[in-house]
This record gives sequence, structure tokens and C-alpha cells, in this order.
Amino acid sequence: MLTVKNIHTYYGKSYVLQGISLEVKEGEIVSILGRNGVGKTTLLRSIMGLTPPRSGEICFRGQEIQRLSPHLIPRLGIGYVPQGRRIFPRLTVLENLKTALVKGKIAKGSFDEVFEYFPRLAERGNQPGGTLSGGEQQMLAIGRALIAHPQMVILDEPTEGLMPSLVAMVRESIQNMNRQKGVAILLVEQNLETALAISNRMYLMEKGNITLEKKVAEISKEELLRVLCI
Repeated sequence: MLTVKNIHTYYGKSYVLQGISLEVKEGEIVSILGRNGVGKTTLLRSIMGLTPPRSGEICFRGQEIQRLSPHLIPRLGIGYVPQGRRIFPRLTVLENLKTALVKGKIAKGSFDEVFEYFPRLAERGNQPGGTLSGGEQQMLAIGRALIAHPQMVILDEPTEGLMPSLVAMVRESIQNMNRQKGVAILLVEQNLETALAISNRMYLMEKGNITLEKKVAEISKEELLRVLCI
């Protein structure tokens, strides 16, 4: 579904991604693990066109997307949940969800599907996003990515800063969108328990490179902790 081939991405003169390659297949949940500052968020931003690579190739369902403008990429069927949620604090929950709709079209049942995953959002539909709790804001950010019925969702540390009960809720929502809707998932996650519990495969990043690719069933938490030096 998604193929990243030998991409090189810079911030100014800073050489961040140094020949990254990876893939996400239909129906997979793939995690990217690594310490802070190794380029995980930059990789996701490169895929979404926010920090385009200077060279290399990114294909979604066989179509090259590395030269597309960022607003066009979600229209191909990729939802994006950025680190830090990035909701609009003065817009209501419903208005935040509407911002992700292509050309303002509301498909029948779009909101119902999001509220099925996150009933709490239905209760707060007319409440400004900035007044929600951290966990509710994360639900809203994920809901916004789902509103246009994506074929794939990219999430950047969705459980960051959440209490354990909310981590479990976010984890369950990711699994449900994958199992029930067949949505492929590319996940950057610092919570090893979550990554190991829900992923099919994982990539380990170090200093702008992929240094390890394994099926989750083939690697233990203890081995990951040693590699990550946590």
C-alpha cells in the first residue's frame, strides 16, 4: 500500500533522513520505534508532503506522492494524526471534524462512525476543542483523520502524555479501525507495550536510518529495550 524508497530529507542544511526505505502492506499495523531526535516525525512529515524529501520515492497504491502538495495527499486516502494533536482550540468538536472533509462533503454516517469509536466526542459536539481534556483532544485528532474514510492512517505518538486508561482506549480504537475497517496503520510510538501489542511489524530508527526490521512476533520487549537503550 505504501512504499518509501531511499528518501533523503533535510531541514535546511541538517541532513535528517539518510536513505530511509520501508513499506506498509494492506491491512498491516507497522510501528516505527527509536529514541527522540532520530527522525521519526520527519519521516511521517516527508510522507505527508510537509517536509518533502530532496530525493527518493514515496508511492501510495502505486502512485508517486513525494512531489504532491500536502493538501492533496489526504485526498488519496491517507489520514494523518500529528504529534501534539494540532486541533483547532476555538472550533467546536464538530467543526474540527468538518475541517478534514474533502470539498466540504459530508458522507452519510461519517460522524456516526467517529462517534462509534469515541462516544465521548458525541457528548461534546458543540464544545470548543481547546476545552477538552488531553485524552479527548487525542480522540478528536484521530476522529478527524477518520472522517474522510481513509485507507491508511499515520499516527505520531498518539498515546503521548495520556493516563493508562486513555492509552488503552486509544490502543483499542487503533485496533478496531484496523480489524473492522481494514485500515492500514503506520505508527510512531514510544509506548513499547502499545507498539508490541498491536503491531504486525516494526522498524527501528537510529540517526536518520532504519537499522532493524522485524515481525513483532520475532522480537521481545527486552531485546527492544536493550537496542533502544531506554
